[in-house]
Amino acid sequence: MVAVGRREERLAELTAAIGDDGGRCLPLPLDLTRAESLPAALDDVEAEVGLVDVLVNNAGIPDARRARRMPLEVVDAVLDTNVRAPWVLATEVGRRLIAAGRPGHIVNISSMGAFHYAPDDAAALYSVSKAAVNRMTEVLAVEWARHGINVNAIAPGAVETEMLDGMFARIGMDAATLAAEMPRGRLEQVADVEGTLLHLLSPAARAVTGTVIKLDDGQMPR
Repeated sequence: MVAVGRREERLAELTAAIGDDGGRCLPLPLDLTRAESLPAALDDVEAEVGLVDVLVNNAGIPDARRARRMPLEVVDAVLDTNVRAPWVLATEVGRRLIAAGRPGHIVNISSMGAFHYAPDDAAALYSVSKAAVNRMTEVLAVEWARHGINVNAIAPGAVETEMLDGMFARIGMDAATLAAEMPRGRLEQVADVEGTLLHLLSPAARAVTGTVIKLDDGQMPR
């Protein structure tokens, strides 16, 4: 597998952990907001591991601000990371798969924020960006179904992650308080998302494409 991120120390930790489990990971330090560099980065990946036939668009940043208080640099950062980079990567991977006559899988990590927004959420642009990811998932799936490329998305609720910890710090909340407010008295774990991801990549999900899976442990209203 290839792991992409800006923080080289975290990439090194992940690479070591995968190696300890008997796997192989190619770390690729990359700033996804530099969209013009992404095709060349895929060239480098192909030179090392061959054609990319599985893409997981997992990078994302929150805004944690109300819309009326959001400076333009924050707008650019959120849209570049959450929308532009997944679009460029997905279309570049899709173009290469189609040219090679190969099937593949693309999974975009969305959010329940794309469907549900409350007056005090203070993450307006994040919600908008994830709604864009959902629609991107649907249209690419329709366009590429004939080529054997499945495009899906997973929309988690509140998952215990570093990003959520950062949001807690900004709004003065803690994980235990939020967990206590959930219907099952808990937050989701990364493993919950991983299980759904592995299913989407398996032969059992070959007919699943253009689907956004709401994966929130019953946290949000329907």
